[in-house]
Amino acid sequence: MIGIDVGGANLKVVTGEGSFVHYCPLWEKSPIPEILRTYRSPGEDAAVVMSGELADCFGSKIEGIRFIVDSVRDVFPDARFYGTDARFHRNAVPELAAANWLVSADYLMERHRGGLLIDFGSTTTDIIPLVSLDALKGMTDLLRLQAGTLVYTGLLRTTIPAVIREVSLSGTATPVCPEYFACSADAHLVLGHIKGDEYTTETPDGKARDRESCLRRLSRVVCADLEEIGEEGACTVAEAFWNAQRSLICTAAGAIRRRYGTEEILCAGIGADLISRVLGGRDLTGDLGGCADALPAFAVREVAVRNPGS
Repeated sequence: MIGIDVGGANLKVVTGEGSFVHYCPLWEKSPIPEILRTYRSPGEDAAVVMSGELADCFGSKIEGIRFIVDSVRDVFPDARFYGTDARFHRNAVPELAAANWLVSADYLMERHRGGLLIDFGSTTTDIIPLVSLDALKGMTDLLRLQAGTLVYTGLLRTTIPAVIREVSLSGTATPVCPEYFACSADAHLVLGHIKGDEYTTETPDGKARDRESCLRRLSRVVCADLEEIGEEGACTVAEAFWNAQRSLICTAAGAIRRRYGTEEILCAGIGADLISRVLGGRDLTGDLGGCADALPAFAVREVAVRNPGS
């Protein structure tokens, strides 16, 4: 049994050998079958969860669901797909949309009931109270945005002006321009939160992922060259972004903790180490190793094994 999480930007696979993350944006001609065939072996089955159906290359969520289901079943004809009703399905149904967060809760609920899961990923942050699985069923991304349990900001792919509107450069309030000049990966690399090999998405300008290239992109956010504002100015942009992003996540997490009375904080996703230090939470990497970076893919595999007849 392997676990698969098909996101809009990444395809994550968990096997008995560990976890594997493939940059596989669905807004391009996505090679899902080609990637999955490398994991196919005689008698191998697959449990699948998704969030990539929201990619704007699809006219609707159900169109995206059908594309993902067909792509996976091209390689694993008997694959089972986990839905927001906490059930497995064989075919494309609306309940499959964005159920990856729920399967993580399903897996963790038994041993960490009463806790709060913070999954800080490349694109979004899931804030999931592990109080009652029934209370979480049927929650769409729209409902989760409204409830504050989905914060649409991540470690790598968030645009800088999506989080901040101005920075203070040498004491002068400076608006940022709403262009896709830099992303959260640029800020986090410059601040030392990630390394170059962890910058796994495409860069906004298609250029390098080294520190100087990140500084140059961050300078563009205030319509400047790096030579105009210097490293200090570019780092100020990065710091302003992280301060605001951290505040967004912490404020949302605090509100959910108060609403549900949760206690233990569990942290997963590629930003687990960073956010666990911010929130004083438990980094699930210590329990799950690299699979914590791909928690939904790991969880859907475990839940499928736990429920073989579903």
